[in-house]
Amino acid sequence: MKKKFLLHIVLGCFLLNASSLFAQSNSHPRIYVNNESKSEFLKTLETVSWKRELVEKKKQNLEKYLEYVDKDPMWLVSRLQMNWKTKHDKVYLKRGDFSHSEGSAPVPTVRYSGTRDWATDYYRPKLEDVEPYFDDPRGLYLEHRKTKIKEWIHPSKAGFAIEKINEQIMNLAEDAAFFYWLTNDKKYAEFAAPVFLTYMEGMYHREAPIDLENSNQQHVSGLATFEVIHEEIVVSLVTAYDFLYDYFKKNNTSLENSIAVFQKWGDQIIEKGIPDNNWNLFQARYLTYIGLVLEENSNYKNGKGREYFLDHTFNISTDRQLAIKESLLVYDQETGIWPESASYSTHVITSLLRIFTLLDHATNNNEFLNYPIVEKAALVSFQYLFPTGYLVGFGDSNHKILPPENFELLIANYRKYNLQDKEVLISSLLNQIISDGLYRRKASDFFELFFYVNNLEEAESTHKTSFKNLISPTFYASNVSMFNQRLGEGDHAVMVSTVGSFGNHAHANGISIELFANNYVLGPDFGKGPSYWHTDHHNFYSKFPAHNTVVVDGQSNYNSMRTYNPFQLDKAYPNSGETPNFDKLTFSKVSFVEPKTVSDQQRFTAIIKSHSDKNYVVDVFRSKKQLEGKQKHEYIYHNLGQSLKIYDKNNKELKFDSTDDLSSKKGDLKGYNYFFDKFKTQTSEDVQAVFNLESNGNPTNLMKLWVKGSKNQTLYKVKSPKSNAISSGTAPKEILDEPIPTLILKREEAAWINPFAIVFNPYIKGEENPIANVTYETFDDSPNTQVIHVLLNDKKTTDRIVVNASINDIAQNKDFHQKGLLSITRQTEKDLDFMFLSGMFKYEYKGWDLVSSGEPLTISIEKTNAGYLLQNDAPITINMPYPKGKLPAELRLYEKGEFVASRKGTVNRNNENQLVFKLEKGYDKAEIVFKN
Repeated sequence: MKKKFLLHIVLGCFLLNASSLFAQSNSHPRIYVNNESKSEFLKTLETVSWKRELVEKKKQNLEKYLEYVDKDPMWLVSRLQMNWKTKHDKVYLKRGDFSHSEGSAPVPTVRYSGTRDWATDYYRPKLEDVEPYFDDPRGLYLEHRKTKIKEWIHPSKAGFAIEKINEQIMNLAEDAAFFYWLTNDKKYAEFAAPVFLTYMEGMYHREAPIDLENSNQQHVSGLATFEVIHEEIVVSLVTAYDFLYDYFKKNNTSLENSIAVFQKWGDQIIEKGIPDNNWNLFQARYLTYIGLVLEENSNYKNGKGREYFLDHTFNISTDRQLAIKESLLVYDQETGIWPESASYSTHVITSLLRIFTLLDHATNNNEFLNYPIVEKAALVSFQYLFPTGYLVGFGDSNHKILPPENFELLIANYRKYNLQDKEVLISSLLNQIISDGLYRRKASDFFELFFYVNNLEEAESTHKTSFKNLISPTFYASNVSMFNQRLGEGDHAVMVSTVGSFGNHAHANGISIELFANNYVLGPDFGKGPSYWHTDHHNFYSKFPAHNTVVVDGQSNYNSMRTYNPFQLDKAYPNSGETPNFDKLTFSKVSFVEPKTVSDQQRFTAIIKSHSDKNYVVDVFRSKKQLEGKQKHEYIYHNLGQSLKIYDKNNKELKFDSTDDLSSKKGDLKGYNYFFDKFKTQTSEDVQAVFNLESNGNPTNLMKLWVKGSKNQTLYKVKSPKSNAISSGTAPKEILDEPIPTLILKREEAAWINPFAIVFNPYIKGEENPIANVTYETFDDSPNTQVIHVLLNDKKTTDRIVVNASINDIAQNKDFHQKGLLSITRQTEKDLDFMFLSGMFKYEYKGWDLVSSGEPLTISIEKTNAGYLLQNDAPITINMPYPKGKLPAELRLYEKGEFVASRKGTVNRNNENQLVFKLEKGYDKAEIVFKN
């Protein structure tokens, strides 16, 4: 009787009978498909073009290699990267580099990879150019990328060349194994089997690597690569074994050593790794493949079979490999966000969906039901997107689309279990990605070939869901310190993504922003460097100078990659995930302590809709050291374009001089050394900085910055290296590899009472520019107040923005009083268009007197034909201008869109020119209506 085993699934554990659970998969193949499904699969190839394309492509790719092997049976085997002559069985590393190998085995053994760092100056040769049976004490003989000359180099200089050659060869063996199953033509098996068996014998007789310095490398190494999360050859080996199994049995091939290698590989993955980030899930995918291809525990003397490895995948945690049920607790259960940069977060979703799809194919037990957080994470990932459908680029991310595979696999599960409503929802989203030209359905590997549904369902118009329905005006994810705010649609869409540094694959960037406007990420992040070990990444891409932020004393810095330096979200509108009635603006105010210089920093960023559909952005950045003494603060902003010109208030271009400032020789971070073509000038006046972006066939894309002047402020125009975050979906193709123009504003004093203040004004040359002018003002008696006047292009409408450093600050002059954080008023000559207050206790201006009940509140008051439309989030007393003798006004209150009550205003006993209304709580909608 086959023994039972425990397979624990997130919220509990189930006592499952191995023979019944996997009854349909006792024979091979079983990872992707079984023999009973072959005829159905063959029919699919006749009717589904995108599946047929992959099969035909793989077949055509194999043809020339089949010819090579037909002439020389060892042609492909001989190109495996093996210790052909030395037969070394021991591998030694020095931290992240291969050191040497030694010892002796009875057969050639598998060579270990050269280094953990994939960045290399040398080309990996084409398979046809690989020397047969290569094993030379001089190292590798490779072509240099720049000189084009071949050189003898140590393997540690070759990046991933060794492992990638072996993966390429095993991919061919995997494909041939598939065609053997598909056609029963033994030529494919005779092609694949020697490659598979030679490699497996070589790995059987070779030990796991040893780090001579016993560094952390000892705890993360795989059997073939420097990281257990990159053991991709495992998938090819398992697949080849699965499809060739019957051939091996027919030929009485001993598989004992191959099974031992799978077990050894599984043990290495369980024992090595990093247990507190995405590694658990990437490792778990390999464990799932190994577990599913092996037989039950009882078949092996060591008891390490299917149940053993699947139990370690889903339930049993070790010091270096957390089980999936525990790993999933890392998700923010409320938001569904994984605590890593966006690219990695969405990749984690893909890995999880692949694991569950493989498991469910074996169990037919709808495993997805046990993991609802994964579905939630897949849907919330739309909150990462810029308006053009590309991911934000904070940390080690880059601007790419959401993995369509995430939605393909959800759809496949929903169809399998007849969850039609869910399938229609996700299919609608995927169809939109396809219709937007961001994705074409195709298969790139066997997983997709066998698990994607043949055709997507077309949703009825009444059931169609746009991904815009899954995106809110603001979204806050505390576990990655990200606040996204959006305003506008189509060509007028503007987005600001504000990030701190929290979680994994984060950068040292303080409070940084990416700014989207005019259909591009005009103010981009810079992504990661050539590799995580490259000096460019360490010194520039992961540090402050590569971000749109403020650097203190040229020294602001902290650890990147794994870092815990989030900002605090002090105030925002609207609340994360909510869509309010008042939609003229969004804003956030965040605070941060820069640890290297121990400096207080604060950033207020708002998107404001002009009187047309166009939007502009306000950025007020405060920064000061906590210690007294000399200090320097530099505001850095990078913008796409070919040029940057700076003008004075009379539109006269400023003269700049070449400079050697901004360098480590002057005491700054090494990242400053990456700035080049450096020019500077000094002025105390307000200026306009204009970035020009030219793109073939398109009108000039302009970003004008209205920059507040400050005493002896130094302005720098420099160029920065190319951004590795941008893509053809977020920038014109012709500038993807070009330097980025950069503006730097330097203060030789604190920038707190007198903060950096910028109005970002994006527009297209020849089209409407919503802003005519911007001026800045301060109040003598209110040191923490920044006042910004934005004159719109009708030259009649002015936005007045009053920003304090905190909700407890007071801003006042002879006709104005504000105790609270923010007020934004739009005045059209004598008429109020709208008033927006947030973090406010008391506000007095132009006959209005608004008083909270003692807690800071947010309220909008918008002029209508009948009176005013209100929205508030807390109790308030409104004293509004009301000339004596005017007809009475009425307050109408609504809840959930339904009218609930009304009452008349009363004349203020202390001011007969004011009418008083009291709102006892927050209302999504209220109206003040004047009677005719």
